[in-house]
Amino acid sequence: MSVLDEIIAGVRDDLAGRQARTPLAEVRAQLADVDPARDPMPAFRGPALSVIAEVKRRSPSKGDLAEIPDPAALATSYAAGGADAISVLTEERRFSGSLADLYAVRAAVPTPLLRKDFIVTEYQLLEARAAGADLALLIVAALDDAALTDLHATARGLGLTVLVEVHDAPELERALAIGAELVGVNARNLKTLAVDPATFGRLAPLVPDGVVKVAESGITGLDDASRYAAEGADAVLVGEALVKNGDPEAAVAAMRGLRTGPVARGAR
Repeated sequence: MSVLDEIIAGVRDDLAGRQARTPLAEVRAQLADVDPARDPMPAFRGPALSVIAEVKRRSPSKGDLAEIPDPAALATSYAAGGADAISVLTEERRFSGSLADLYAVRAAVPTPLLRKDFIVTEYQLLEARAAGADLALLIVAALDDAALTDLHATARGLGLTVLVEVHDAPELERALAIGAELVGVNARNLKTLAVDPATFGRLAPLVPDGVVKVAESGITGLDDASRYAAEGADAVLVGEALVKNGDPEAAVAAMRGLRTGPVARGAR
């Protein structure tokens, strides 16, 4: 069993517990009290590198990263630095996240929010929207074609912008086949947790004009963000480098000021 398989098994166990406590119909009813989803795409299509700043306490590959006793305070710093979106990890077992973090961040900032989790069911998308998320992550490696298609359509129907994550060319083909408009290229292989920083550079030329490209993982600081920008990234999703930084506001602002490569912006 791969690391990804183990994570998803735990996600499904935790999900069963939440569904037992809060039935699907109750989660649907909560949507009536949620503001319309914010659209991050205009910012992602801007002339400078966008930053998706992540609230991330730990990871399976690195262990504990930061305590983050107040995720709302961290998110406020990200927003002050100009983050175009904020990613909130809600997976419990491997990342020490929770939906409570998402609710807390939503109450603190007006920035578009991404629910970062291993989403495998409609219930999780409804949870995300009920908690105020504006974006949701779908990982191609975690889903078969039918589930990927159905969840993508469901998310869009809820008003969510979908970040579709890929790791190689076949996964990119599957993402494009469902009409993905926001594609994340993750340099980390979720089956082994190994990082290949060259992954984005290999896949970026295969992404059609008009599809927004997000570079994920392997970003330890400004130099890495600059390299990804030069390779055509429209945005970077950064967690560890920000939560461990003593001044996350300034770190976000520095990355966000980078210009992006002509491959990404030439058609705009």
